[in-house]
Amino acid sequence: MHLTLILISTKMHRFFTISISIMKLLKPYLLSTVVFYLLFFTTTAFTQSTKGIEKTKQSVAQDEESETSDLDKLIVSGKFLYSDQVNALKTPTPIIDVPQSLSIITADQMAQQGFNSIGDIIDYTPGVNTSQGEGHRDAVVFRGVRSTADFFIDGVRDDVQYFRPLYNLEQVEILRGPNALLFGRGGTGGILNRVTKKATFGESFNSLQASVDSFGGFGVQIDSNFSGEKNMAFRINAMYEGLENHRDFFDGERIGFNPTAHLIFSTDTTLDLSYEYLDHQRFIDRGIPTGSDGRPVESFENIVFGDPNLNTTELQAHLFRAALQHEFTENLKGNFSAFYGDYDKLYQNFYVSGYDQVNTPDVVTLDGYVDTTQRQNMILSGNLIGQFFTGSIAHTLVTGIEFINTSSDQDRYNAFWNTTMDDNEIFSINRPLNLRDGIGTNAAGNPTSNDFSVDLNDDTRVDIDVFSVFIQDEIQLTDQLDLILGARFDSFDIDVYNVKSDERRSRKDEEVSPRFGLIYKPQENISIYGSYSESFLPRSGGQFANINGNNNQLDPNTFTNREVGLKWDFNRGLSLTAAVFEIEQSSPQVADEDPSTLDIIDSETDGFEIQLKGQINDSWYISAGYTNLDGEQVNRNGPTGLRPRELPENMFSIWNNFQVTDKLGLGLGLSYQDDSFINNSNSATLPSYTRIDAAAFYDVSNRLRIQLNVENLTDELYFPNSHSTHQATVGAPLNARMTVNWLF
Repeated sequence: MHLTLILISTKMHRFFTISISIMKLLKPYLLSTVVFYLLFFTTTAFTQSTKGIEKTKQSVAQDEESETSDLDKLIVSGKFLYSDQVNALKTPTPIIDVPQSLSIITADQMAQQGFNSIGDIIDYTPGVNTSQGEGHRDAVVFRGVRSTADFFIDGVRDDVQYFRPLYNLEQVEILRGPNALLFGRGGTGGILNRVTKKATFGESFNSLQASVDSFGGFGVQIDSNFSGEKNMAFRINAMYEGLENHRDFFDGERIGFNPTAHLIFSTDTTLDLSYEYLDHQRFIDRGIPTGSDGRPVESFENIVFGDPNLNTTELQAHLFRAALQHEFTENLKGNFSAFYGDYDKLYQNFYVSGYDQVNTPDVVTLDGYVDTTQRQNMILSGNLIGQFFTGSIAHTLVTGIEFINTSSDQDRYNAFWNTTMDDNEIFSINRPLNLRDGIGTNAAGNPTSNDFSVDLNDDTRVDIDVFSVFIQDEIQLTDQLDLILGARFDSFDIDVYNVKSDERRSRKDEEVSPRFGLIYKPQENISIYGSYSESFLPRSGGQFANINGNNNQLDPNTFTNREVGLKWDFNRGLSLTAAVFEIEQSSPQVADEDPSTLDIIDSETDGFEIQLKGQINDSWYISAGYTNLDGEQVNRNGPTGLRPRELPENMFSIWNNFQVTDKLGLGLGLSYQDDSFINNSNSATLPSYTRIDAAAFYDVSNRLRIQLNVENLTDELYFPNSHSTHQATVGAPLNARMTVNWLF
């Protein structure tokens, strides 16, 4: 009852302040108590899951008039989107029939856990962890493979570096293992696909979400759907977010506007149209340096090593999407999609490039740069899905073709200090640093200023044409045994003009990526699978910046994935998945003794993961995952004994949702990550951490919900990710967000 009164109180700021102070005092007791209950709940979940409890989703389907149930249950309704189906695979496919590990996070789950970024989702997903992304982009490590080229939206490549919003998403799909068959280059350790909300014919609804957090950040989202005449529907999703967090100088704003239209030409033909505008500005924070012990210096936790005004990133994007679906016959369907994206991005920053805690503990060396990118992507793709028999054997054949044209102009200017006449300058460690607008006083007490227009690092004009064709046949040999065979051909043609050196280089790579899978289903709700697949990544520099020098002659990196797994749906509301996998990377390198030849260097990452997800009973939802990873760096001389960077040995997460009464719900979660190395030399380490989160939901009516999400309940100081040796991210302390959801 006290929680209800707090939730509806208008004195939010006072509530946050008092609550956080109390929680800090109770930190030791909270930690031990919460861990005990999480372990108890997990054990009970495994015990109860085999009792065949009726799925909560059935009761929701029988009570379509209850708008409260729409808020309570983790279900995505609609004609094509379901929380147990994968839309990234060109046609909705049940998870149990996919021979690889994957996770689906629905819009309801994102809302209940208070997710506000891709990084939040990753924290509670097995097999993946985050990288810092230099403070200006999403960066995901898929089973030890860091990538910025494996993001997709509605199955279409989305490879520009930025922070992706969640306001207009139906669900997020994270597939692990190489996925080049359906997605082309990249897909080395996995892919992340965002499925956007589409206009729905025959429905009219409006929703408003407003939130405020204890740092001072706030946000507003709207979702409005209405049907027009003559088989048309329209939907608008929009957001505005004012950004704040625990770090000095951090601020920013995000704007998103996404109108969509759904047109029904006939019972066989539909067209979805979408335009999205994004405007995003935020402060760039590259974290703190590591000390003589190789760990982040905790005494620096409150110091921002950057310029309050010049550490910033700005993005404007215009995205156009069209998807046409047509059913030729009952057994032959086709879809065609077109995408055009226009991106304009800037990011500039200073960061710690050097720190010697033993000899000069009171000073740091700062480096910096300004980077701009103007990119246009056009992607056209078409697929045919057919079902037929050869004798008694059933086939589901998917064939597709794709064309991508990318035009990308990018340049980078290094920092240039008038005192050192280069890009590095030494500053005394203070809060704040003696630096603003590129002007300050260095550690020697001398005035110094930076000019971002003097030292041109690179300036390139890139044109890329990619042509791809693929075919996959899912062969039902018996009622229990499926065989999946497929291959994809990619032609990757890149042309780079280096303005600085007045030099033009080009390269063309053509690769075939095979896939093989075998699925055995002893029961309809159990599948045991094995899979083999390959993918490749062209050696074209960071985000196509260059293929200059020796890189011009290097063949692509290739990745081979082997995986064996189990998927078990205990009932329609609870599933268990487990997998053992191995990823092998082959990386051609120019031979030391003969530059005209290449050495092929192989390295491996292996591990296993397990996930339990779904409704335990009518009032209890659980999502739990564990991952174990191992790997070793290999160079031309053989195994090095060094572990790859950003590869924690153990990761664990669990989230529980409890419907206490018809109106009141509670959430409790934990995420744990082992220590990992920041750099490949294994000289710097990210310490392990455990973070506990909680939530409470109260339905004032069946149209109005008030929600409280608390992050880092025990106020632990932790460092979730990094970019390089002296750039470790400082995790957020205990904080809270109040959210109101209104259906009208």
